[in-house]
Amino acid sequence: MRWIVAILAAHVSLVAASAPGGADETAIASEIVESHAIAMHGEPKYEAGFPHFDYINPKAPKGGNLWLASQGTFDSLNPYIVKGTAASGAGLIYDTLMKRADDEAFTLYPLLAESIRYPKDRSWVEFTLDPKARWHDGMPVTVEDVIFSMNILRKQGRPFYRYYFRDIVRMEKTGPRSVKFTFRGGTNRELPLIVAGDLTILPKHYWAKRDFTKFSLDLPLGSGPYRMGKVSPGRRIEYVRVKDYWGKNVAANVGHHNFDLIRYEYFFDVSVMREALKAGQFDFRAENTASAWARAYDIAARRDGLLIQKKFPNGQPSGMQAFIYNMRNPLFADWRVRRALAYAFDFEWTNRNLFFGQYRRTRSYFDNSELASRPGKPRGPVLALLQRLKQRYPGAVPDRVFTTPYTLPIYKDSNIRPGLREAFRLLKEAGWVVRDFRLVNAKTGRPFRFTILLRSPAFERIVLPVRRNLKRLGIDMRIRLVDFSQYVNRVRKFDFDVVVLGWGQSLSPGNEQRGYWTAAAAKRPASNNWSGLQNRAVDDLVEQLIAAPDRKSLVLRTRTLDRLLLNLHLAIPNWHIPFERLVFWDKFGYPDKPTISGADIMTWWFDPAKAARLRSRIASLK
Repeated sequence: MRWIVAILAAHVSLVAASAPGGADETAIASEIVESHAIAMHGEPKYEAGFPHFDYINPKAPKGGNLWLASQGTFDSLNPYIVKGTAASGAGLIYDTLMKRADDEAFTLYPLLAESIRYPKDRSWVEFTLDPKARWHDGMPVTVEDVIFSMNILRKQGRPFYRYYFRDIVRMEKTGPRSVKFTFRGGTNRELPLIVAGDLTILPKHYWAKRDFTKFSLDLPLGSGPYRMGKVSPGRRIEYVRVKDYWGKNVAANVGHHNFDLIRYEYFFDVSVMREALKAGQFDFRAENTASAWARAYDIAARRDGLLIQKKFPNGQPSGMQAFIYNMRNPLFADWRVRRALAYAFDFEWTNRNLFFGQYRRTRSYFDNSELASRPGKPRGPVLALLQRLKQRYPGAVPDRVFTTPYTLPIYKDSNIRPGLREAFRLLKEAGWVVRDFRLVNAKTGRPFRFTILLRSPAFERIVLPVRRNLKRLGIDMRIRLVDFSQYVNRVRKFDFDVVVLGWGQSLSPGNEQRGYWTAAAAKRPASNNWSGLQNRAVDDLVEQLIAAPDRKSLVLRTRTLDRLLLNLHLAIPNWHIPFERLVFWDKFGYPDKPTISGADIMTWWFDPAKAARLRSRIASLK
């Protein structure tokens, strides 16, 4: 799973418009790159004509079924609009222009587009479509489909798309199978890759007489490796492998999409879901709860090797799961308040008593990677960049960034008193005092009270000790557990005080950072700037990061952004693990070579011999 999400308020028309200032294409012809692939920085690993990615099994057999599970419900088959809750796996029926390799930081290879063309400054990009590309109804995928997709997603899709593709100022058909995107002036090296890999191509002829903005359970038309099969709203959905899929022999697809049928079964309760897995009602689960990983699967089938528990290494940045403050609430406007509340979270106790010691404390928005800021005070190029930002934007870069290294409280033997004393000192500085055993604002008398919004009952046991510790400071923290639909709607409207969410990251951060941190995103409902951060230095750093000309400058600017975000105290960092915890029945084969992203179920395959042995051994156990 790749967490790439963003938003902005701007709406840019995609009708023909003059291109931004710059050299004429003829004048820079010698600067134009024509290739089968494009890398964010450096050169693609795989040369033209490569047979397949190294990390897959090119001889993986096709066939068999894969039963998966999903929590919650669904009432829509359109994942690209705000209305409704889309079914899991809906993206399986669609293709993009190019496909990402999972053993490189950010490189894309042919899929719907057989080739790519762009100038060295990446001010535009042109794709030539594969003549074999077809929709499931047999119609060819056309340039008109590509242009339609960009238009409909920006005009009627999720707000994310209006931001993500905002710097595209012109699209034009340049040949029978060629389409060109021209970008707004400035340097944004990632835009060609965004268009190539993140623009889902939709069929214009299918949507011509349908309302894209209305959520629906009508089976949509795609061009991808699967088509939707049986649908039972809110209960299950099936995807059937397209036997004559046009792209099955495309190099980037070899070894992928091996199951004939994929089914998602829905469960409201995660504990019921685990019991269903152990009963064989579905095949595979990524376990995200430490206690369940340690105890829930201790059954005869696991001890006999039939049900597998396996850790798969993950080389991606951990991202930042956290208790996130909504700074739109004046209660959290003062950084000292936000910092103070962090002392109430005893991670060491939580990890020892609730997580069986499985987790590491997250100390960076890019933890588990070279992108994370280094401990201690800023030095060298990072220091110089922060100093320039401080001079350019008075008040945006606090002095503590330079003088006080960012740290998280560490409690040995659960001695939390020193931390609570420091928390009380910070609260007192921020204008809060204790009266009648309650913390109140010294000027207004308003009690310090807030609610943490949860959608998972499993998190109650984690936040209850935090509430107890805050109570010792006179703070009234309330816990609100809501269902999935209410949770999603409240988060989209920023209707919460504190929420448990995460900002996912990749090894090549870029345009999605606008949706996480910028002032424009903070003002836009349904964005991922949940904290409401508005900081001119952060906005500037995000743009610098996006414009990074090479890997070295990308790392520098990301580390600087990370250091500034940490010192703004937007959230109370949670925890992470540098691997995936998977539980599955022993009837699959999977590639031996790990990837940066960990295990990809779409590269696994059904093993008939294992499945037969599994059935026989289960029968003998009974």
